[in-house]
Amino acid sequence: MNLNGILIPMVTPFDANNNIDAPRLDELARAYIEKGVTGLVACGTTGEYYTFSEEERATVLQTIAEAGKGKVTLIAGISDLSADVAVRRAHEAQRLGYDGLMLSVPPYSLPSQEGIIAYFEHVASATDLPLIMYNFPARVGVEIEFDTVAHLARHPNIKAIKESSGNFSQALRMIQAGFDDFQVICGCDDQPVDYFFWGASSWIAGAANVFPDEQIALFKAATDKDWEKARQIMSDMYPAIHSMEAGNYNQKAKIGCLRGSFDAGHVRLPLANLSDLEKQQFLALLK
Repeated sequence: MNLNGILIPMVTPFDANNNIDAPRLDELARAYIEKGVTGLVACGTTGEYYTFSEEERATVLQTIAEAGKGKVTLIAGISDLSADVAVRRAHEAQRLGYDGLMLSVPPYSLPSQEGIIAYFEHVASATDLPLIMYNFPARVGVEIEFDTVAHLARHPNIKAIKESSGNFSQALRMIQAGFDDFQVICGCDDQPVDYFFWGASSWIAGAANVFPDEQIALFKAATDKDWEKARQIMSDMYPAIHSMEAGNYNQKAKIGCLRGSFDAGHVRLPLANLSDLEKQQFLALLK
């Protein structure tokens, strides 16, 4: 499972009736592959996976797999309130040919750190696929703490953590710990230069739906240790990324898809679509 570079947690295009538009999803996946991304993440937060029926989920997974199999790393989001459902989703992803999995702490239940360890170990032990933990406490209400990561990093199937807490001190502590055969992935769209400077080599970025070319160029600049260029690319993207991080992230990822050139449709409830004025104000930042 190659994680080095830019992996896009894909938005899910919807048609005028708010149904999944599989041909447009295929077109978008192939556009990202053509641009040179390392991987595609299906059924992540940016993809509004929590609104899918089981049939819709299967459509999304199969469409992205058919577009990317053998070309890029394919990661399936398998997050759910239930450990057993997460396991079932892991098996589904494996049948479809995915290379790895991404899993968050279940939302709403607010498990203890002991519960988090048991949850990840249960799911990781039920599949042969490598698993990326997803730390996003703003969404699920619970942090995956450092000692918990240190424990879980020893599991043979747990290979990385997407760190989306916004607390770079937490990320830096994990990077400095140097866990064996384990990656700390940037999951904060305004912090990639910091991660890359300290040795991280992967960015799973919802904003890559908007800026795939720029984020690939930023990764290359960091790999070449051209920090001035990396900083300049980040500075150019920053107004739009700051706007996304400030609120209505999914809406803006869809509106701004491929620098505003790709119509990905509206978002589904409970998310509310932006007004025409808000949409134009965001698109203006992409210029």
